[in-house]
Amino acid sequence: MDTIPTLVGSRVRLRPLQAQDANSLLDAASDGRLWELEYTVVPSAETVESYIATALRGRDAGTVLPFVIEDLESGRVAGSTRMWNIDPPHRRLEIGHTWLALSLQRSHVNTEAKFLLLRHAFETMGCIRVQFTTDEINARSRAAIERLGAVQEGILRNERIMPSGRRRNSAVFSITDAEWPRVHESLLRRMAAHGVAGVFSAP
Repeated sequence: MDTIPTLVGSRVRLRPLQAQDANSLLDAASDGRLWELEYTVVPSAETVESYIATALRGRDAGTVLPFVIEDLESGRVAGSTRMWNIDPPHRRLEIGHTWLALSLQRSHVNTEAKFLLLRHAFETMGCIRVQFTTDEINARSRAAIERLGAVQEGILRNERIMPSGRRRNSAVFSITDAEWPRVHESLLRRMAAHGVAGVFSAP
């Protein structure tokens, strides 16, 4: 895969995940003990190395773009996210594996991070579809995806088995290229409400 870009916003930066990010990810996940959540997979001290290794294998296979989310105001790693299930022939991908330190949830960080990812997917990679999949029981995540402007398409039953052994039903959402201009403007308004300036770069 070509070099993973660094996506830079006004208050958030998404940079490529690296093996040496283990301690920074653990620090972020410790804010809320996120590895204890039932409905998502967040690295713990026991799993962080395999978590990163899996992401980097996907990167090397050309199907995953894994990022660390950095909050530029505090200078701290806020969490992680990925573009995955990348399918160039059909110009589609999924945004997921996203988690944020508890103190930064429902803040400017997630909105701006999603804006940067969506803009890169539609305007640089030429996607016609971006998908989001979340646990049916994760009401907060489903609401956040809906606030982005994504359309719920349905529930996939027994879509995956969680580390606990629970069979997960997954809610599937998407944004298409035809919907992106509307979503783009909506996200700009939401970011402005958080004091985020609309100046972004992708060095």
